[in-house]
Amino acid sequence: MSQTSDVVVIGGGPAGYASAIRCAQLGFSVTCVDKSKNSSGKPTLGGTCLNWGCIPSKALLDVSHRYDQMSKLETMGISAKNSAIDISKMLEYKDSVVEQLTKGIGLLFDGNGVDFVHGVGKLLDGRKVSVTMADDSVDEIQAKHVILAPGSTPIEIPAALLDYEYIVDSTGALEFNTVPERLGVIGAGIVGLELGSVWGRLGSEVVILEALDDFLPATDRRIARDALRIFKKQGLDIRLGARVTNSEVTDGTVKVSYQLNNEDQVLECDRLIVAVGRRPYTEGLLADDSRVNLDERGFLFVNDLCHTDAPDVYAVGDVVRGPMLAHKGMEEGVMVAERIAGQKPVVNYDTVPSVIYTLPEVAWVGLSEEELKANGEDVTSGMFSFGANGRAIAADESDGFVKIVSDTETDRILGMHILGAQASELVAQGVIAMEFGATAEDLALTMFAHPSLSEAVHEAALGVSGSAIHAVARRRKS
Repeated sequence: MSQTSDVVVIGGGPAGYASAIRCAQLGFSVTCVDKSKNSSGKPTLGGTCLNWGCIPSKALLDVSHRYDQMSKLETMGISAKNSAIDISKMLEYKDSVVEQLTKGIGLLFDGNGVDFVHGVGKLLDGRKVSVTMADDSVDEIQAKHVILAPGSTPIEIPAALLDYEYIVDSTGALEFNTVPERLGVIGAGIVGLELGSVWGRLGSEVVILEALDDFLPATDRRIARDALRIFKKQGLDIRLGARVTNSEVTDGTVKVSYQLNNEDQVLECDRLIVAVGRRPYTEGLLADDSRVNLDERGFLFVNDLCHTDAPDVYAVGDVVRGPMLAHKGMEEGVMVAERIAGQKPVVNYDTVPSVIYTLPEVAWVGLSEEELKANGEDVTSGMFSFGANGRAIAADESDGFVKIVSDTETDRILGMHILGAQASELVAQGVIAMEFGATAEDLALTMFAHPSLSEAVHEAALGVSGSAIHAVARRRKS
């Protein structure tokens, strides 16, 4: 059966569903093709983020945080003796959150007139898309425009081959039906830290092996240093410069061989999570004559506007250059939809926020002070500690700080970096400020509610000029 559609979107994750919905809002006929199935074997929308990534991991992070806090409430006068965690109910809660949100996308598709086809999509020449159904039948759709949004998949490494029981990827780490007594994690990046935190709060002895010598190299150096100290204090055993060479399972125990400080060592654990990053998922996506090219790292090659080398074919999300973040992919999807409609939006890649949902959270937007100075920029920074913030102290969340970096000459904000409670929410103030080209003085002259965590942003902005009220200002040379 042959069909036609103004726009065909391959992929129903954040980048794909956002572009499909926006195209439909703009009056196009839209077909979204996605092959994903949930644990019951039924078609599901939302991609990795909603089904096996961002959303379920945040549900478990929130549950584990509340459980962990119960043991720390005595100082507030709250007795929480004999607290317990029911892992099966926790997983049921996680699944209910996922189901609610994935069904919500289906309702949005129905409400906007997006046609959803469950199958495997492949781009052919001339903007034709073949769709292989579950029964192996093949349909073909002729499109005027095609948007490729197939997403990404976890990277596998030869030194720790997955068996999906004892050695798992990030998806498997969301499904443990018991709390591992000893948990190993390969990779101290965002995923490794978040999943390590979940099971560590629930009682696992967590060891994280990180091949790099630097902790969180993409973040501000002071934030990385303080975060490492805090995470270790929480019980995460983070070993930097640990290069895994082999893993094997013997009698239900995972033995991980690694090198640290030029010495061969072995870690024994009950479960091992491999969290070393993700790669673009392009298997079976492109026919030989599709005219879409890949770059040297395996990403689909696109220009600044997400246009591939093939006419009227776009690619967005994890499969193209830039950070693999759901919000970045969604913005690209919306941009492409509006450009197809003749509008002229662009994505500002200088204001893409990044977040690590540990406790405290780590969030940043723009470049760090170290990066800017390495680029030859003359910058000035201001910092303010949550340890001097009334709301943070009252909530017993005084770890961390806010740092704002601005151009010394123009005072324009070039970066905001936060370690602390609700950093994921607070960093949006930096995103908005940078999007509007605000200066540190602009934030300093803005009124913030008292008491609030946001005041730390205000004080950091004041600190750029040495004018912070609730911190001793550094002396400036006359």
